[in-house]
Amino acid sequence: MKPTPLDRLTPMAVGGALGLVFLAMILDGSSPAVLFKPAPLILVFGGTAAVGAAGFMKRDLKEIKGLLMSAFGVPDPPTADDIDSVFEFASIARKDGLLALESASKDITDPFLKQCVQLTVDGTDPEEMQDILEGEIAAAEELNKMGAKFFQDLGGFSPTLGIIGTVVGLIHVLANLSNPGSLGAAIGSAFTATLWGVLAANVFWLPISNKLKRAAAIETQRKRMIVDGMLAVQAGSNPRMIRARMEAYLPPSAKEKEAA
Repeated sequence: MKPTPLDRLTPMAVGGALGLVFLAMILDGSSPAVLFKPAPLILVFGGTAAVGAAGFMKRDLKEIKGLLMSAFGVPDPPTADDIDSVFEFASIARKDGLLALESASKDITDPFLKQCVQLTVDGTDPEEMQDILEGEIAAAEELNKMGAKFFQDLGGFSPTLGIIGTVVGLIHVLANLSNPGSLGAAIGSAFTATLWGVLAANVFWLPISNKLKRAAAIETQRKRMIVDGMLAVQAGSNPRMIRARMEAYLPPSAKEKEAA
């Protein structure tokens, strides 16, 4: 099977959003450099990450890094290739029997599809096979749901940490009213924390959460399509009917592409 392509729209879109914010500042006569102050950055990003982690188990956090990386390069499942593979397996099974699938599946790189084929070759009871695979799907869904919630929580905490940073900065301003010349810069620095809090929530954390939810939904649908197809292979259904059955899971645009 061909390597799974990666959907890198998220980093491109996030970079574009940041670029537009910086462009707006430049057009307004300001400089993006004023945003990069250590104190608000540490408070907003460090504080948000710490507070977000406080609501999860230690073992959950081990998965977060991988989920974050996948959000910036999430695999785009080659659904058409999966349909072709199952169609080929159905043709082989119809001609040579289910045991012939063992040698035909040696080149499979996708773990889930490989597991489906192995259960089929082993002669697993259809109901038991479906239960096993649904358990695998549910476990993956739970992991993705946990990751999406983590980043959604960061999107909720980030603006609040930004406000806290602004309050901390204003306390410093009020403590130095005797030096009027420095008040303008100090107030501007204080409000930088609020800007980063809102910006991080709406440009980083919430989009990443939405991306993980969408990617999880697509992957779940793909796996259910494979399970449906392999159960039909095990039942000895016609390969063309299996293809039609699996193509029913595709969105309209993909169906038109398959038809073409």
